[in-house]
Amino acid sequence: MFWVKELQKRKLSSNCSKNDSILPVLIIGAGPVGLVLSVLLTKLGVKCAVLERNMTFSKHPQAHFINNRSMEIFRRLDGLAEEIQRCQPPVELWRKFIYCTSLTGSTIGSVDHMQTQDFDQSVSPVSVAHFSQYKLNALLLKQLETNGFSICTHESLDDRPLREKEILMGHNCVSIDATDNFINVTTSFLKEGKQTEKQIPCQFLIGADGAGSTVRNLVGIELRGEKDMQKLVSVHFLSQELGHYLMYEKPGMLFFIFNPGAIGVLVAHDLKQGEFVLQTPFYPPQQSFEDFTSETCKGLILKLVGREVEDINVVDIKPWVMHAEVAEKYLACGNRIILAGDAAHRFPPAGGFGMNTGIQDAHNLAWKLSAVMKSIAPMSILSTYEMERRPIALFNTALSIQNFEAAMAVPAALGLDPTIANSVHQAINNTSISTILPSTLQKTLLNGIFSLGRAQLSDLILNENNPLGSSRLSKVKRIFQEGKSLQLQFPAEDLGFRYCEGALVPEVESVGGHGPEPPGGRRREYIPSADSGSRLPHMNIRVLTQVKTKEATISTLDLISVDKLEFLLIIAPIDSSYRLAHVALTVAKEHKIVVKVCVMWPNGLVDGDARTKTSLAPWENYVDVVEVRSPLSSSSWWDICKMTHRGAILVRPDDHIAWRVKSAVVGDVRQEMKRVFEMLVGS
Repeated sequence: MFWVKELQKRKLSSNCSKNDSILPVLIIGAGPVGLVLSVLLTKLGVKCAVLERNMTFSKHPQAHFINNRSMEIFRRLDGLAEEIQRCQPPVELWRKFIYCTSLTGSTIGSVDHMQTQDFDQSVSPVSVAHFSQYKLNALLLKQLETNGFSICTHESLDDRPLREKEILMGHNCVSIDATDNFINVTTSFLKEGKQTEKQIPCQFLIGADGAGSTVRNLVGIELRGEKDMQKLVSVHFLSQELGHYLMYEKPGMLFFIFNPGAIGVLVAHDLKQGEFVLQTPFYPPQQSFEDFTSETCKGLILKLVGREVEDINVVDIKPWVMHAEVAEKYLACGNRIILAGDAAHRFPPAGGFGMNTGIQDAHNLAWKLSAVMKSIAPMSILSTYEMERRPIALFNTALSIQNFEAAMAVPAALGLDPTIANSVHQAINNTSISTILPSTLQKTLLNGIFSLGRAQLSDLILNENNPLGSSRLSKVKRIFQEGKSLQLQFPAEDLGFRYCEGALVPEVESVGGHGPEPPGGRRREYIPSADSGSRLPHMNIRVLTQVKTKEATISTLDLISVDKLEFLLIIAPIDSSYRLAHVALTVAKEHKIVVKVCVMWPNGLVDGDARTKTSLAPWENYVDVVEVRSPLSSSSWWDICKMTHRGAILVRPDDHIAWRVKSAVVGDVRQEMKRVFEMLVGS
């Protein structure tokens, strides 16, 4: 529950009268979302520090799929995307999901999730990646250390306050108190065997502390959605012998294994290193997490492998609960406390939406915090963070649920419907059985029923010569052919998500529209759009002064700076657009907004830099670029954007289109640009 203590407010008001004693931004949680936000804020010149409750960073692989949009963000963080691509396993080793009776047994079917267009860079300058979360964290920490961050504990702090560019380990956030001007965070840490408290005042507090967010709970924000969808055990183990076998015999990312002895989903994080995570359901109270000892888990793994493996090393075992929930709001305390990542939304792990949605939360939030800190925008601009990101989280929740349900289609077709297992478990818990039978007999009964269910997977039944088995295998084959199984990629949703309201100027024809198409649960291809609120379409271009240099080819997305708070205005080299740009630059300066002008020259029709220099003088913040047409398409930039070359596009610092005019501005250009910038920053 969130509270304010008047006595503490008065005390802190006197102690924190100097601005330099209050940290501008404190981020709770040093996972991918918190670390990405730290990198982005630091690049924008916003002072921040991070608080992490654990003493060390987890080596449990956790999330591992980085989607296209997140890779685009990483691409601009000092080559982070390129480093991920160099370090990740070869695509050939993880592009498939494999369904089998055991890892060394027969294959029921497989699905290849990578298509030609995923590699041709026609809609994005970078591809998706398969890279474990703890490895991503290590790369992010390396970047932060390069930017002056240090990792410290209470011993290295002594009695001094937490400073910018510090990651404080082993500190729990235990209370949050507020004044009108700052937030006071009380942390608890172990010192000389005793719990000790420390207070850290900050202007903004970001809760990026995961699904069980302390920040969210302390401020009393509720989650809405489906709770306790399934309880699972995650077993992190190593086996180079198994990895080597699968590399050459059955390479894949996910293995769905169904046999009479055991059922589980194996995530192959890195076949070359032999690093795996086994996900298996469990059903309390009849089954306890304590039942999953290292030896028990090793036995379970061997049943799923189907033969002896000598070098299995169980590293870690963790329970977790699957939810599909979104926070009722993302902001509290006058927009000074903000939720991001899993603290704001919890999805089933079907399609990799959790970490990726969180990374994109950070990308949306960073420039808005910077605008407030630099007095470019009022606090109210932070309301647009929730306005824009919460609908995306709700959409991704629905999509991940649909994808999770698709994952259940294959075992159901094999005669092992997971909903029946859940119903049996609920029946035992909700009837007199739970009160009459001792817990040991309840466990025996449950295991016996599940064993009977798994008997449907025996070779005797599940083969082409058995009419029942043949029918079931045919159903599974149809599921794969029709794309109704678990999907990995959703290009239309990944690159094509659009903000319908927020820090943008809605288009007249879109006002009162029907919003995004409901999630279909299947892969749909991305269609570029320059509608207000959409991500700027990608096209290869060359900077005009380097037009003869092959290495100078960049993406339109590269035109947006990550090192300064800057909007981008894209125009064609025509008189009316130059006049528009001149006015936009003048009005933007009045609002303390920096705008860079990009003049898009058509392929083969370049008239040099002199025209732009003359037309925009005395303004110098511009760049001339020329289209590089794709061999697969002859479309011009304006064709891709479905606009005429007399139009213009204004892009926000997070690559989303803030405003566009399809042809020319009708009426007073200055008044239109004044309206645009006032709507964007709320001034």
